[in-house]
Amino acid sequence: MVIRTVLPADVEDVVALHARARATYYPDGLPQDGTDWLAAWRSALARPDGRVLCVEEAGRIVGLASFRTPEGVPADTVKLFQFHVDPDHWGRGVGTGLHTACVEAWTSGGKRTAVLEVHVDNRRAQRFYRRHGWVPEPAEPGDHHLTMRLSLTTE
Repeated sequence: MVIRTVLPADVEDVVALHARARATYYPDGLPQDGTDWLAAWRSALARPDGRVLCVEEAGRIVGLASFRTPEGVPADTVKLFQFHVDPDHWGRGVGTGLHTACVEAWTSGGKRTAVLEVHVDNRRAQRFYRRHGWVPEPAEPGDHHLTMRLSLTTE
């Protein structure tokens, strides 16, 4: 397993993995909300203030994570925007390895807190995040996403 920065040439593989992973928690299939995921991922890869990591096995991307500190958030906080593992690779340590690499990047960059939003129907991801120390914040009834927070300090 190799963890590396995603390159612009990887964008089509990233979009395909993103779609495969997201399809697992939408019972009626992926919503067609008009999002151009190819353009969205190209934009994420081009952002100078963000980073996209991937896990590569046998020349194939099997996991990916996109993160940055968005406007309006404290400078010592990072937001995990996307975190996906190919469903064919679940249970093999890909997610844990990728999560560890993210935490290392965040702490070495001086971040003290990480936040994310996970779809309320994605129970598998919620369990994964809880196992890795993420704590859910109170949600409003009807919310489609659950916000979770991870402390990156040992205080």
